[in-house]
Amino acid sequence: MQHRRNEQTQKPDCSATSAFTPGRQTSPRSLQAIAIPGIPEVHPHSDLGAIIGDAIEKSGHGFVQGDVIVAAQKIVSKAEGRHVDLANVNPGARAIQLANETGKDARLVEVILSESNRVVRHRLGVLIVEHRLGFVLANAGVDQSNVNPATGSEPVLLLPENPDASAERLRAQLAQRFNCEPAVIINDSFGRPWRLGTTGTALGAAGLPALMDMRGRPDLFNRPLYVTEVGFADEIAATASLLMGQANEGCPVVLIRGLTWSVPPNPAASLLRNHEQDLFR
Repeated sequence: MQHRRNEQTQKPDCSATSAFTPGRQTSPRSLQAIAIPGIPEVHPHSDLGAIIGDAIEKSGHGFVQGDVIVAAQKIVSKAEGRHVDLANVNPGARAIQLANETGKDARLVEVILSESNRVVRHRLGVLIVEHRLGFVLANAGVDQSNVNPATGSEPVLLLPENPDASAERLRAQLAQRFNCEPAVIINDSFGRPWRLGTTGTALGAAGLPALMDMRGRPDLFNRPLYVTEVGFADEIAATASLLMGQANEGCPVVLIRGLTWSVPPNPAASLLRNHEQDLFR
């Protein structure tokens, strides 16, 4: 009679705390993108680190070296209480003027202006601004979709106060709980000025290089790269967005597995082009 050998379950390897390996940059040959189930509705002051940690444990995936957790902006903003009730907003003269020109609710425009450094472009149905954090996007990221009506009679949700700091807090919580340091990205869906459609974009990042400077590295024919900088965090954010969806999918946390990087971490703020380099301002 043949006996089947008992298989041992291999536990995640967290012997190394970072995927940062100085030296030559190599691209992964395969990646895993895993939607983490079991994330409940997030409310103001919810412990988001505990919620994500519980879901990771229940999923059975754990963490290994190089893992990246991508969390949707909405659940971060909800946990941080970034709600405004339009019923309590009194629009000013500038908001009323822009509301007439764009066809938007003047109270919503007032909230957008309060989150913005300046208005970049506007027309009927469109209001593009520079957010106070430097992002150029529609409506300053102020959103009414997937916002629980229990948070106000007419609630809207703002972007996190400091997305890089939010990512770092989540990373610290997960590192303490799992004795392993996954990188963390907070993503949102942005439109692009010269292309139709939205795509995932990194608002905050911790534990990985949001921007990879490849200048000076050789190409396949040993010619140096002169201008190549890679929006590493944006590429990861867009990958996660494929699983998160945009409507009622309910998958706000994605685990990306299989990445490595050869440069030190830098925050998502590194991705913002400064005014002196911007040819279109």
